[in-house]
Amino acid sequence: MVAPNAQPPVCRIIDYGKYKYETGKQTKENKRKTQDVKGIKISPRIAEHDIQTALKKAIGFLEDGDKVKITCQFRAREVTHPELGRKRLDLMAERVADIAVVERAPSMEGRLMTMVLAPKPSTGKKNVKAEDKQDRGEAIQDHGLGEDNPPAEPQ
Repeated sequence: MVAPNAQPPVCRIIDYGKYKYETGKQTKENKRKTQDVKGIKISPRIAEHDIQTALKKAIGFLEDGDKVKITCQFRAREVTHPELGRKRLDLMAERVADIAVVERAPSMEGRLMTMVLAPKPSTGKKNVKAEDKQDRGEAIQDHGLGEDNPPAEPQ
């Protein structure tokens, strides 16, 4: 119905298959705009360099506007010392504190200790990707003379 309150009510005849296709397409597009949760796995015995590598990946995800779920996986007898895993997760949270907030504190679930980091509202760059990327302050065309700027006019 186009105008149900009019006298008489106004209706439009549409192709139902096309209508279903368009509504399905719209719901898929809405789902695509939601925030992703990216995962990073570490262990309680992780070396400093490996922490740096995991942090670089986490920072990249956070700058893209995604949440990061950091999982510390305990093996064999490591599970008897959960404080080591918590220490690693707290260290990672501390190092990304300027661009992220801890959404869910480290918690133990079986042999996994997980923590979720969310980007701070001011650091989301997914909206920046849509902006015009060409803002370098230099000319685009060379006017066929091999120069970047337009030729000077004779006086």
